[in-house]
Amino acid sequence: MSAPTYIYKLVSFSSPVPDPLPEKLPLSELDVASGFIHMSTPLQVPRTLKRFFAEDPRIYILRVKYSTVEKNIKWEDSKGEVPGEVGAEGMFAHIYNRGLGTTEIESVAIWERNRDWDEPLKKAESWLVY
Repeated sequence: MSAPTYIYKLVSFSSPVPDPLPEKLPLSELDVASGFIHMSTPLQVPRTLKRFFAEDPRIYILRVKYSTVEKNIKWEDSKGEVPGEVGAEGMFAHIYNRGLGTTEIESVAIWERNRDWDEPLKKAESWLVY
């Protein structure tokens, strides 16, 4: 599979993304514990959202231009234990040895959950670009 144009970072409502964006955002507890920044392709966003953010009333989604972080990415399973091919099923983009901030983040969306995440996902289809 070809490399994506964008990859996405989902951020819980409990860690609001500052506006304006800082030069570097703080890492989440999960990212610090894992040793890398967890990212999703647009095809993975719905599953990531429903699995890890199902009860959040809102989330922040950071759209990152892949080419700005490509040299720091390893494609691996969700735990970072098994390497894989770019964009392969079950493989996630993990960013090592760098943070995210104004240089990498192309745009930020704030999604509000209704009963579930289906409506916000439908509205964002044109924004979730592979």
